[in-house]
Amino acid sequence: MRTPLFTGSGVAIVTPFTKETVDLPVLGRLLDFQLENGTDAVIVCGTTGEASTMSYHERMRTIEFCVEHVNGRVPVIAGSGSNATENAMTLSRDAERAGADGLLLVTPYYNKASQSGLIRHYLAVADAVQIPMILYDVPSRTGVTMAPETYAELAKHPNINGVKEASGNLGAIQRTRNLCPEDFFIWSGNDDETVPICALGGKGVISVVANILPAEMHTLVKLCMDNDFAQAGTLQLALKDFCDAMFCDVNPIPVKTALGLLGWEVGPLRLPLCEPSEENPPVSDQDGTDSAGTVTSPQTYQSGRPFGRPLFSHRISLLCRFIRQRMSEGHP
Repeated sequence: MRTPLFTGSGVAIVTPFTKETVDLPVLGRLLDFQLENGTDAVIVCGTTGEASTMSYHERMRTIEFCVEHVNGRVPVIAGSGSNATENAMTLSRDAERAGADGLLLVTPYYNKASQSGLIRHYLAVADAVQIPMILYDVPSRTGVTMAPETYAELAKHPNINGVKEASGNLGAIQRTRNLCPEDFFIWSGNDDETVPICALGGKGVISVVANILPAEMHTLVKLCMDNDFAQAGTLQLALKDFCDAMFCDVNPIPVKTALGLLGWEVGPLRLPLCEPSEENPPVSDQDGTDSAGTVTSPQTYQSGRPFGRPLFSHRISLLCRFIRQRMSEGHP
């Protein structure tokens, strides 16, 4: 019987860069912030971590650093996916050697493999390692989606722990849950679908928003696990505008920009990603703006303050508007 790699909110952590390489001291401070605010797992070198722009050496050193810094306090899950099966096997083996507790493997992108090809790809990687793997379905980025029947076949392998579901297709997720055994686990890959997926038996979320609101995302999943879906739904709705703000441009442009605006020295985005586009308009005028409709400060928002509407919603709204407004003004 498999157990989930983690239950709760796992942060898909950004990778801070200097002009030359990964900024490990800043990464350490980001990890401390996460651990102090209840994050249940750290997912490193994923989409949000800009892994596709990192060298092999940078990826391995970043995984090693996270493992060393976290020191067993929560699971460290390493992104090791590739559109070449042999490369995915190598990355996965080396991430295991670096001490990762588990792996996250995106579906092969660009190739547009068939369902049979996806099964053979993932089974080859699963046979190459001894640690649990989470599959990652994000068709908006990869051009391919995994069928529920494919999950059912892959769920037979003991090293395949479950899936990060970012397809946005709740109907397919229900079918996956019905076809797969109970010990094949599902995590939401979309922050704004955390509660619906948990209501279908999901074990939590792999979260972009948690980079900025780790305590809130931890609380959101805990409410679900405690079967308090009324309160969880209230919190999910309170977070909706902020979730949308974090995806007003291609991930991780908004979240990395937001961290910079809030004082985190996360450094530049790596090409081909670049600073936010001025095409993203500021949100509408509400309380907390000046007479011209400008949000004058981030209101020193602190993650982890007690949740309670309407104050919580007001703080989130101000933070959301501040970030989106500054991005639209061209302040990376």
